[in-house]
Amino acid sequence: MTHPTVAILGAGSMGEILAEGLVRAGWETENIILLVRREERAREAERHTAIRATLDPVEAVTGRDVLVIAVKPKDVEHLLGQIGDVVTPDQVVVSLAAGVPVEIFESALEGSAVVRAMPNTPAAVDEGMTAYCAGDHADSDSLALANMVLAAVGETIQLSEDLLDAVTAVSGTGPAYVFLLAEALTEAAIREGLPHHAAEKLVIQTLRGAGALLSVSDKSAFRLRAEVTSPGGTTAAAMHMLEDGGFRALMERAVRSAAQRSRELGDMAREQAGK
Repeated sequence: MTHPTVAILGAGSMGEILAEGLVRAGWETENIILLVRREERAREAERHTAIRATLDPVEAVTGRDVLVIAVKPKDVEHLLGQIGDVVTPDQVVVSLAAGVPVEIFESALEGSAVVRAMPNTPAAVDEGMTAYCAGDHADSDSLALANMVLAAVGETIQLSEDLLDAVTAVSGTGPAYVFLLAEALTEAAIREGLPHHAAEKLVIQTLRGAGALLSVSDKSAFRLRAEVTSPGGTTAAAMHMLEDGGFRALMERAVRSAAQRSRELGDMAREQAGK
């Protein structure tokens, strides 16, 4: 399958990450266009990506195979109002707007193939994880086009829409959990006397190595943890402290909080659309 033409509507962090990933994956820059709000942002995005940027929503949308909606959830309704009359049923609409349900897009873009997706920022190094779900009008060809775009920056998985809020809380928000762990572990290492540069190197490589091992091993995270936790040893002492401190419960509460916020964003989008 040849690369579809793509409009990325919203060149914020995730929009620009996807644009750069498409180029790395072999898309010609002339087959991608970015929609931005301000002239200075257009010039900045063009310098970063070598992809043309426009302030005109109609220009961005017209003639493109895949329309990636990468604006903030609160801006979705306004954008749909700008492009609703020009989007055609043969175009595939891929939404990256956290929490915004498919029904909002299908209501504004009647008959359009809509795919709701949740990527994450490791897409910047082609290690993203994106879950997506299909709207009522998204057939196998539409999903193939959407998946081609999303898979340009990492792994993908198709799920039902009722699971997307949980996905947002796990893989969408997940990199921040890892970065926070890296921050805390580095700070703890420094307090134990390690110089900053050594602490950072030890933490970064440990996280990289543990993630790589987990990704290729046929053993579960539980099993891998058990293998490094010798009875009465240093790891056992650390694990005991984390368990006593409520590490698991705190992580569960964090994921639940993120999922709830995703559902709230969906409710706000419905209210804006009068549903």
